[in-house]
Amino acid sequence: MNIEFLLEYNPILLALGATLFTWAVTALGSSMVFFFKNINQKVLNSMLGFAAGVMIAASFWSLLEPAIVMAEENGDTPWVPAVVGFLSGGVFLFLIDKILPHLHMSLKVDQAEGIKTSWQRSILLVLAITIHNIPEGLAVGVAFGALAHSPDMGVLVGAMVLAFGIGLQNFPEGAAVSIPLRREGFSRLKAFNYGQLSGIVEPISGVLGAYLVLSITPILPYALSFAAGAMIFVVVEELIPESQTGHETDYSTIGAMIGFAVMMTLDVALG
Repeated sequence: MNIEFLLEYNPILLALGATLFTWAVTALGSSMVFFFKNINQKVLNSMLGFAAGVMIAASFWSLLEPAIVMAEENGDTPWVPAVVGFLSGGVFLFLIDKILPHLHMSLKVDQAEGIKTSWQRSILLVLAITIHNIPEGLAVGVAFGALAHSPDMGVLVGAMVLAFGIGLQNFPEGAAVSIPLRREGFSRLKAFNYGQLSGIVEPISGVLGAYLVLSITPILPYALSFAAGAMIFVVVEELIPESQTGHETDYSTIGAMIGFAVMMTLDVALG
C-alpha cells in the first residue's frame, strides 16, 4: 500500500491496525504449541534474549531518541522529557507489578506477586505475560500518535518499523508462553488460547496511547519516553532474568545481541 495514502488515515486507526498485527504475530507464535510439546532450554533462553534485545534497541531508536529531538524542536530542555517520561514509565510498570496478581513460569502458586488472590495458576501465568505486552502496545500507539505532531513519511515509517520489530519479537514470545503451558499439562488448544490471549492487551493499550497523544499533543516527548521506560522495566525485571534460567546463559546473551542488532538495523536503515 502507498505510504502517502496511509498518512491520510486517523493515527488511532493506524495504531489499531499495527497492534492487531503484533497481537496476530503473538498468536502465530503461540500456535507452535500444536507442533511442539516441549521447548529446549537453549532455544527458550535464546528467544527470550532476542525479545529483550529488540525491546532495548526499540526503546532508544524508536522512542527516546525521537523524544529528545522533538523536545529540542519545541524549544524545551531536551533531557527533561526523556528523563521524566522514562522514569515515569518505570514507576507505572512497578506499580502494576505490585498490584496486579501474576505468577512467573518457574514459580509456585504461593510465590505469586501482586495482591493476594485465589485465582487459578493458569490465570496468574497469563497475567504475568500480559504485563509484558502493555508497554509494547503503548509504544506502538504513541509512535503512530506522533503523526498528529509530525504528519510526514519519516514518522510513519518509523512507527511501522517499531510495530514490525515488536511483532518480530512477539513470535518467539508467544511460543515461549504457550509451549511451557503445554508442558505443565494444559491441552494444546488451551495453551494456545492462553498464549494468544496474553497479546490482546496490545491493541487496547495501543489505541489508548494514540488517543492520549492526539488529545494532548504537548505530552508527546513524555509519552514516547514513558513507553521506553516501561519497556526497559519489563526487560530488566522479567525478560533478562527469565532468559538466564539453567546453565544456558550464553544463548540468552547471544539472542539479546542478535535481537538488538536486528532492531537497530531496522530503525537506522528504515526509520
